[in-house]
Amino acid sequence: MKILKNAILALGLVSSMAGSAGALAQWSPTKPIRLIMPYNPGGSGDITMRIILDRLTAALGQPLVNDYRGGAGGVIGTEVGAKAAPDGYNLVFGSDAPYTIIPHLQKVPYNPIKDFEPVVLIANVPLVLVVHPSVPAKNLQELLALARSKPGQMTVGSNGNGSSGHLASELLKTEAKIDIVHVPYKGQAQVVTDLVGGQVNMVFSSVGPVEQHVKAGKLRAIAVTTPNRFAGMAGVPTMAESGLPNFTIGVWLGILAPLGTPKPVITRVNAEIAKVLAVPEVRERFGTLGYEAIGGDPSLLRERIEADYQKWGKLIREANIKGD
Repeated sequence: MKILKNAILALGLVSSMAGSAGALAQWSPTKPIRLIMPYNPGGSGDITMRIILDRLTAALGQPLVNDYRGGAGGVIGTEVGAKAAPDGYNLVFGSDAPYTIIPHLQKVPYNPIKDFEPVVLIANVPLVLVVHPSVPAKNLQELLALARSKPGQMTVGSNGNGSSGHLASELLKTEAKIDIVHVPYKGQAQVVTDLVGGQVNMVFSSVGPVEQHVKAGKLRAIAVTTPNRFAGMAGVPTMAESGLPNFTIGVWLGILAPLGTPKPVITRVNAEIAKVLAVPEVRERFGTLGYEAIGGDPSLLRERIEADYQKWGKLIREANIKGD
């Protein structure tokens, strides 16, 4: 009888666990979900979400409504997200700056590691090192040799102090032991315009803003910053292939939730976004923007944030980088 009783209890436990697992996957929202967007309409975050919002809305049965809270490099909206109710009806669009870069440059009103629940890593945005055609270098080693022959004379533009392009420039200076001059701009469009005009020698840019200029011969692509070649620029080698094995950089785009958001919410939203990211049309549209669709378990985003936080903090301290 005791053995039978234990077997019945065990079956009950298994049934309970199965029911709990089913509940995790079956959370269904009953009202619209607010997506806090720490950037202005028309920016990369807005463009990214517009590609997937219709499919995600259909999957969840409720619309995701963008709540634009731009300003301070994403800090303002990220703070709103950190302080929002953890009820499943508040999600936050995230990217590297307010989580892994700006906290090392200034005091922020949230903890970028402890105040959020990672939901899903949507995409990785590779950077590509491009030069003006007047620069007589066809590959990275020729570019580095040229820079070493002209210390303090070659310029590298970025879309602002503390930006991913700025950090990539500082990492290049550190890894390659070269002396180049950083020229900060107030945005991506302006720095690309000046690079095409020859006002600066080189720029680390996301692929989208420079791809047409590379194809037109107005800029020359030297190397991409991802561990593997980027499909949209398959003929361009990686920095590692070009002689700097420790040089990998990419901007991440993801969805987070306020700390304490129920696990069933995170599980369901993660699963639905992962399905959307697997749709060939979505992946193709991401590719035209220069993005790599990712998806995967929430732990991927957590690991990425923690690793980049440590990496950029170390570089910012050692290079004595200051914000605007």
